[in-house]
Amino acid sequence: MTEPKTDTLHVPGAVLHYDVRSAGSSTHPVLLMIGSPMGAAGFVTLAGHFADRTVVTYDPRGSGRSQRTDGALETTPDEHADDLHRLIAALDTGPVDIFATSGGAVNALALVARHPEQVRTLVAHEPPVFAELPDSGPVLAACTDIHETYLRSGFGPAMAKFIAIASLQGPVPADYADQPAPDPAAFGLPADDDGSRNDPLVGQNMPSCPAYKHDFDALRAAPTRIVVAVGEESGQVVSGRAAVAVAERLGEPPATFPGGHDGFLGGEYGGMGKPDAFAATLRAVLGDS
Repeated sequence: MTEPKTDTLHVPGAVLHYDVRSAGSSTHPVLLMIGSPMGAAGFVTLAGHFADRTVVTYDPRGSGRSQRTDGALETTPDEHADDLHRLIAALDTGPVDIFATSGGAVNALALVARHPEQVRTLVAHEPPVFAELPDSGPVLAACTDIHETYLRSGFGPAMAKFIAIASLQGPVPADYADQPAPDPAAFGLPADDDGSRNDPLVGQNMPSCPAYKHDFDALRAAPTRIVVAVGEESGQVVSGRAAVAVAERLGEPPATFPGGHDGFLGGEYGGMGKPDAFAATLRAVLGDS
């Protein structure tokens, strides 16, 4: 595998930055690793475990190097899916394999529903498809509140609410919105508002990502092999429970992966999962020898 080569792709409303780690004459399909809002920087460790493949990573619109050019304050899974469609077409390598995590898995599922011919295998790791949860009402209400808190009070208070619900074990109570707001300082977050409103997580992608309604008929009919993955440590938090719900809608059991929602991280963003075991599981699921 070579050092990553960065390129750009102009798409409606944004300029995407993506990195290609070439494996030369590899016979494996290109492996696209995606998150949202997490960009390419989060996949450095995982990509290193696939030196026998050409690996492509990118920054989704509104994140990292891929800034929007249209001034829009909301980014939807349909926009992200269209970006992925254009990126895969620009690679011009034929159908790809995709490892997609978190919001990236939501976007990749939207892509497969529209363009299944572009994807051979999709491993959708803990897609936060909260609309499919039995407790979707309070969960989506909390997501709307997070976004409104961000618009009203800034990043710290909104992110504190996001961390609180993302780490909550089990179903979200119906009266969750009535509970006291968490203290940003408890999470090492600033309470002061710096005035910015361009955060991709609690701003642009919230609540459009978790509230997205997938076309499960199209996904079940797609020739793409879809494997929904859930972390061994995160099965009872909202992201893991949502993954199980998506797998049920697709009619296939989820695959268990090492670690939690960040099980693939190897120090990126200060997070440490179980990257060696995670990569071995991903390789086995993809069918690599």
